[in-house]
Amino acid sequence: MQSKFSIVKKFPIFAVISLILMAPGLIGLVTLPFGMNLFNMDVDFVGGTSMTFDIHEEVTSELSGTTIPELVEEATGVAPSSVQKTGDNGEQVLIKCTKLDNAQQTAVVDAMQEKFGITDDDTQNISDVNATIGKEMQGKAITAALVAVVLMLIYITFRFELTSGLAAVTCLAHDLLIVLSAYIVFRVPFNTTFIAVALTILGYSINSSIIVFDRVRENSKYARRELFEDTVEKSLWQTVGRTINTSITTLLTVGMIFIFGVTSLRQFTLPMIIGIIAGAYSSLFLAGSLWAKYRGLLRKNQREKAIAKAKKSKKKAS
Repeated sequence: MQSKFSIVKKFPIFAVISLILMAPGLIGLVTLPFGMNLFNMDVDFVGGTSMTFDIHEEVTSELSGTTIPELVEEATGVAPSSVQKTGDNGEQVLIKCTKLDNAQQTAVVDAMQEKFGITDDDTQNISDVNATIGKEMQGKAITAALVAVVLMLIYITFRFELTSGLAAVTCLAHDLLIVLSAYIVFRVPFNTTFIAVALTILGYSINSSIIVFDRVRENSKYARRELFEDTVEKSLWQTVGRTINTSITTLLTVGMIFIFGVTSLRQFTLPMIIGIIAGAYSSLFLAGSLWAKYRGLLRKNQREKAIAKAKKSKKKAS
């Protein structure tokens, strides 16, 4: 099966596109230890003030997305990092800001009471969030991600080969960096929901790559005289329909949540949408090509070592 458009041969173009998309996330990640924070860090990671009110009416997307944030900013001069609907009946609102002093907290309480006609009893909680909670969560998230990646690498190496595992891990890093870029570009609050997004994208990305690898393995059984790059090319075109259909089906569901959900859900689903698109892109345009590249490099090195060893043996014999 020959196609006019060769995905494998066009790999440099796709690699450049990926580098551009990954650049903000990579820069943000590298500069973070040096005190340059490009992310919109939520109070879960940097500390701040958390306030919960019962307003005795449904917290609509308009209230959580516009009305209450503007009210808080007008009262304190500080825009809240997030405003979320909470509680069993959806009538409680959770406001998170960078750390507010007592005067600013009082100003928020007075503004909420005036706007919604609530009393002191309706102020359910005002507390300072310690940044160490965020650091603990960061450590657990990094550990969980590293364990997941190592286990995936072992599994793919056992099922296919080492070079395919390296290709899959490269695609995982690619997808996560693009998600981080989305957090920076769209100023999505960076909070503990990122952990759920990252682990979900890890699973989604590896599944898409395995579909391609499985097809390559099946085709390789019947194309022993065919170049591996040609087998990869054929396999990619055989899986493109399935990958697109699966991605569109998932995007429809997540997209509906993004469109009709409240602000907190949109902040969760937007990176998910970006990650799903990145996963589909990497499985189609990067995974197979990277496997072919890594395989070629490894076998080239093995061949060069074998030649060098033979020459060395020949010299000793003479």
